[in-house]
Amino acid sequence: MTKLTLASYPHMLGFEQLERVLERTAKAGNEGYPPFNIEQTSDYSYRITLAVAGFAEEDLSITVEDRQLVIRGRQTDGPDDRVFLHRGIAARQFQRSFVLADGVEIGEALMENGLLHVDLSRSKPEKVVQTIKIRKGE
Repeated sequence: MTKLTLASYPHMLGFEQLERVLERTAKAGNEGYPPFNIEQTSDYSYRITLAVAGFAEEDLSITVEDRQLVIRGRQTDGPDDRVFLHRGIAARQFQRSFVLADGVEIGEALMENGLLHVDLSRSKPEKVVQTIKIRKGE
């Protein structure tokens, strides 16, 4: 069976980087925790919302690494003198990654009612028309 790649289409030039991004995203293997939503808030803006109940602002970090938005959470265990009869709320860490297209910028992050909102915006693409002069061959 032949692997279908973007290079298989001769009229699509310069998309090798996109293919690498798609492969990297497929290998990321984000598990289902914490759950999240992605919504489009306008033609050129988005909001990612993660359910991070139990995390404080200082337990969370948001970074951009190699065109990836990376959100990490690490809860600190409370006092060691607590005795749990049942512990159903795990204090576990997480990492969520989102690949960003060129031109996508991170806005603000807001923590509200156990939800972390991260706003993103994309610049409006310019329409470029370029005329190429044809030289006469010798």
